[in-house]
Amino acid sequence: MKRLVGVRFKKLGKIYFFDSKWLEVKKGEHVIVETDQGEEIAEVVIPNRIIDDEKLTIPLNKILRFASEKDLKHAEECRKKEQEAYEYCNKKIKEYNLDMTLTDVELKFDNSKLLFSFTSEGRVDFRELVKDLAAVYRTRIELRQIGVRDEVKKIGGNGICGRELCCCSFLRDFETVSIKMAKEQNLSLNPTKISGNCGRLMCCLKYEQEVYEEKAKHLPHVGAIVNTPDGKGEVDNVETLREVVRVKIKDGDIIRQKRYNIDEIKIIKDVNSEEETNEEETEYKQELNELETLEEQDKKINS
Repeated sequence: MKRLVGVRFKKLGKIYFFDSKWLEVKKGEHVIVETDQGEEIAEVVIPNRIIDDEKLTIPLNKILRFASEKDLKHAEECRKKEQEAYEYCNKKIKEYNLDMTLTDVELKFDNSKLLFSFTSEGRVDFRELVKDLAAVYRTRIELRQIGVRDEVKKIGGNGICGRELCCCSFLRDFETVSIKMAKEQNLSLNPTKISGNCGRLMCCLKYEQEVYEEKAKHLPHVGAIVNTPDGKGEVDNVETLREVVRVKIKDGDIIRQKRYNIDEIKIIKDVNSEEETNEEETEYKQELNELETLEEQDKKINS
């Protein structure tokens, strides 16, 4: 049996689990943990949990001790040095006229490395910048290019729903999202309505996607020919979550529309959703293609 504790190194960072051994820790306490890159200070967010050894897929690093007043003071000094390094690096970026935007600076707890995160549209030759930074701070310097999603996560803000951005409140990892998800959820394909503050597709498109995919397996597409209790007709709208379809039925010279539950109709001939035409999709096709291209670029950066 192992006693696990979940800790976080940053306010909105990922949660990592460590072996607490005999330590009884509480949520909100700070501890010193052993990582592959040396000792780090972290905040406890998930206190003691017991788990069987056979359920562990990888060996766990250990919590070394509770953080002392000296450790907390040193962590505060690191934050001050990070701010100084941020300002100095920005100054040098302007001097060298580099096409990059500095977003964050992180100094390791043991002062072994200074990590600078930045965004850029392309590759940047920052060799001279690294030399200057190494000469001033006399420690290992690392510059890491991140995507615009990570940049917005650090800045913060509210989404179009009026709430704090998911990436700034609870979302720990960025999952892949695509235009196809917006189509399957019957959302407007206007890029301004399905893009977040970062200019990329909204992360929340992923939340209900599995439900839509599961329900879509037994629902007809728009344009399908179906048999209803009132006769044969053509599907012109699908309410996926409610499993209700609206059907156009021709009655002489009159065309009537009526909603049916999926168990009330029988599909005679379905259509391929990829072959459907959509005025909005045509109008915004170029912008959607640009969005998809940006998504691919972000994948390469994050990989």
